[in-house]
Amino acid sequence: MSHEGNDVITEPSCGDSNNSQTDTISKRQRKKLLKHQQWEEQRDLRKQRRKEKRQKKRQERSTQEEEGAEWVSRKRLRSEVQPSPLRLVVDCSFDSLMMFKDVRKLHKQIQRCYAENRRTLHPVQFYLTSLGGQLKQNMDETDKGWVNWKDITIKTEHYHEVIPREELVYLTSDSPNVLTELDDNKAYVIGGLVDHNHHKGISFERAKELGIQHAQLPLESFVKMNSRKVLAVNHVFEIILAYMEMGDWQEAFFTVLPQRKGAVPVDQNGQAVEDKEDEDSDRESDGTNTVKDNTSSMPDQQEEANEQIEA
Repeated sequence: MSHEGNDVITEPSCGDSNNSQTDTISKRQRKKLLKHQQWEEQRDLRKQRRKEKRQKKRQERSTQEEEGAEWVSRKRLRSEVQPSPLRLVVDCSFDSLMMFKDVRKLHKQIQRCYAENRRTLHPVQFYLTSLGGQLKQNMDETDKGWVNWKDITIKTEHYHEVIPREELVYLTSDSPNVLTELDDNKAYVIGGLVDHNHHKGISFERAKELGIQHAQLPLESFVKMNSRKVLAVNHVFEIILAYMEMGDWQEAFFTVLPQRKGAVPVDQNGQAVEDKEDEDSDRESDGTNTVKDNTSSMPDQQEEANEQIEA
């Protein structure tokens, strides 16, 4: 029974069903009771929704694991990593010879070297020397996390001030010496120069001026290319990592070299295997009704990439 002047309502008592006594509650209390009743009624529904949410998360994790199988595999292999004593040095002393856009490309190549070295089973002792100028400016502006890089030695000094000269070997395609084996006691220097062919031979000349050893990768012994044998910093770096893992120069070259180089293997006589196959095909087709189907072809020669350096 309602009363004038009082904001209350009359409800049946929750006590004995035979008792006709009524309790007077406010509208606010009634709302709370209704809300509690709805909460209890929806308990099973909430439980089902939580179950569905857990199942969805499990499915998402399963999908991510499948899509990231390669990453998971690499992570699992970290326990098998065996660091190498061999040293690879990127010489950054050519900073003043490059335009800023080329310096940015060099920065990306160095990032690639760092990432590949962290990923490989036999990481080398990685050095950056003569770091400063435009390169450091670009690194500070676009990749502030470089100061936290692990397993790398970064110096502002020149490489010959960091490592004894007798242990240095400068890798340059202009050297008459061909590198056939890697020496763990040596430090191999890669010129950090995106030169667009404007400074051809400069790393070779500097190596001679400093009186340090120099050599070129055994590219011509295993590969024939339709372009100059000039490789980017990261290509040289990755080829050496691949050789350390595979123990085979030719396999290392073809694992790393980009398709635009048009690289084909050569035999022991220095002849391109593809050319030899073409000759055999021509001979077989002469005087017979059978023509050998040779589908392999040399990729069209493309313009030299901007990120090339003296390798």
